[in-house]
Amino acid sequence: MVMIQSGESGNEYGTDGNNGKVGDVIELNMNAISNKTFERGRWKFWLLMLLIVAIAIAVVAIPVFVIMPFKAQTASGVEWSYWLRRSSPWVTVISVVLFLALCVRLWRGARWWSRLAMFVMIAPLIGVTWFARQNHFEWMFNPLPNAAYASAAEASFVPDGDMVMAIEINGEAVAYPVRQMAYHHVVNEVVGGRPITATY
Repeated sequence: MVMIQSGESGNEYGTDGNNGKVGDVIELNMNAISNKTFERGRWKFWLLMLLIVAIAIAVVAIPVFVIMPFKAQTASGVEWSYWLRRSSPWVTVISVVLFLALCVRLWRGARWWSRLAMFVMIAPLIGVTWFARQNHFEWMFNPLPNAAYASAAEASFVPDGDMVMAIEINGEAVAYPVRQMAYHHVVNEVVGGRPITATY
């Protein structure tokens, strides 16, 4: 009786031990399958990262190219550009957060060139995030410093058909040719003892 019970007990312990080993094997196999599935799907994460960078660059770059001096503009184009300009600060921040989250997800198991690619891709993203907080219109439209004036009789460089912006204050009159204002767009001056800003 004792030997039989011992044998049955031994078989029972042996069976539990085998079940434990089988469970470990199944768990290892499941982990291996999960890792292989993730490895096969890594390209989707990389594609998403590229898409994030492209969207951030587009949101910041479109207003720069639409609103430019000496370039024809439409009302809808200007409206969309200003909407993108207002949206670009928070769009770029969200883009950086999402990009970093994907980097963390891909960093483990990534090869050195993959990690290098992450740094290369985040560089323009950080650049547009900074640019979105700058007023680049001030870079394009620089006020004209030290404007020089000529009398109407001496202003032969202004054709009769050209448009001018004219102002008279306290008996002093000046005119700014639109053709010459088209580049600087802004002139800060004093007319009739009063400071003015002429803009076009």
